[in-house]
Amino acid sequence: MKYNFDEIIDRSKTNSRKWNPEIYKNTYNGKTDLLPLWVADMDFKVAPAILDSLQAILAHGVLGYTATDDEYFQAIIDWNKNRKNVDLKKEWIIFTNGVVPALNYMIQTFTKEGDSILIQTPVYHPFRISTENNNRKIVTNPLIDTKGYYTVDFDDFEKKIVENSVKMFILCNPHNPVGRVWTKEELEKMGEICLKHNVLVISDEIHSDLIFKDSKFTSFLTLKDELKNNCIVCTAPSKTFNLAGLQTSLIFIADDEIRDKYKNTLMKIRLETPSTFGIEAIKAGYMHSGEWLDELMDYLDGNRKFIEEYIKENMPGVKYLKPEGTYLAWIDFRDVLKDGETLEEIFEDKAKVAIDYGNWFGAEGAGYVRLNFACPKSIVKEALDRVKNVIYK
Repeated sequence: MKYNFDEIIDRSKTNSRKWNPEIYKNTYNGKTDLLPLWVADMDFKVAPAILDSLQAILAHGVLGYTATDDEYFQAIIDWNKNRKNVDLKKEWIIFTNGVVPALNYMIQTFTKEGDSILIQTPVYHPFRISTENNNRKIVTNPLIDTKGYYTVDFDDFEKKIVENSVKMFILCNPHNPVGRVWTKEELEKMGEICLKHNVLVISDEIHSDLIFKDSKFTSFLTLKDELKNNCIVCTAPSKTFNLAGLQTSLIFIADDEIRDKYKNTLMKIRLETPSTFGIEAIKAGYMHSGEWLDELMDYLDGNRKFIEEYIKENMPGVKYLKPEGTYLAWIDFRDVLKDGETLEEIFEDKAKVAIDYGNWFGAEGAGYVRLNFACPKSIVKEALDRVKNVIYK
């Protein structure tokens, strides 16, 4: 490999939410001695081309106001065409300072207080938090769990929409935390139901560059026009290139009326352009870092398979199905919990490992954990060793 993804980088003395004990202790009952595999960022250095672009800005020495240029838009258009077969138009592309802020702006723009919003649990918890914080009603369409492989309950999906007069559906594709990459047929079926009942689709595709070779990603923007025009796609270079700290996301809206409404909301708060660093990082990532991403995915695939083999050989009763996309392992510990024992006892108190607990993603996630394997393999092994030594001592 050209890039060294085995390198251990000490992030504990930075403002890393994931690694700094003074920050993560608030999440883990005051504990400051945990091995962190929770927050969904990567422990790898970003691609050299991106680092070079950021260093060039610093060398220039002036950090004044900036604006996006044609090269910025073309880089986004070319990347999405070449990697995802999405035909973007320049005017569809809107900057927002993160996908979660974007979700909040969309909720405020396209729904009113008391309206119902549908999510598919277990799912990324900011979907629920953003809905509730804006005084909207959460409606859940729980995914069907068949031995760790999740599918959509379409009958329940439509039933919940009709019974609750749902106005918005927030889709996660690839799905965080269960790792499904929805098929074209699944997306079309959900899209048709939403179109039939006048439900706006928000498709969170932030992990869409992180697809393993045994799966195929389909963007909502590649579906037929009537479905594409009833959708807003949210994505970002943050997961792809580990740039979350730059707070740069990309919103794609094909329909003119929907796009104008969303842009009007952004204008009210004067949210207009990415940061100086965000603009150049996007260009360097999409124009010059494809090889880095390809090698990263090979490395992540190795970690994905290592977890599968480790659990089979060392952790009887624990269930894990390799994700089709993302760098997040969704692991079922329900059959190994002793009476009265909690995951917090196993992971925080004894193993000293910080993960995301499944119930954070909805009641359906109870007994599961989400483990972030976007880190050196040695860290993944250390975490699994610690947990194994607690459960099977």
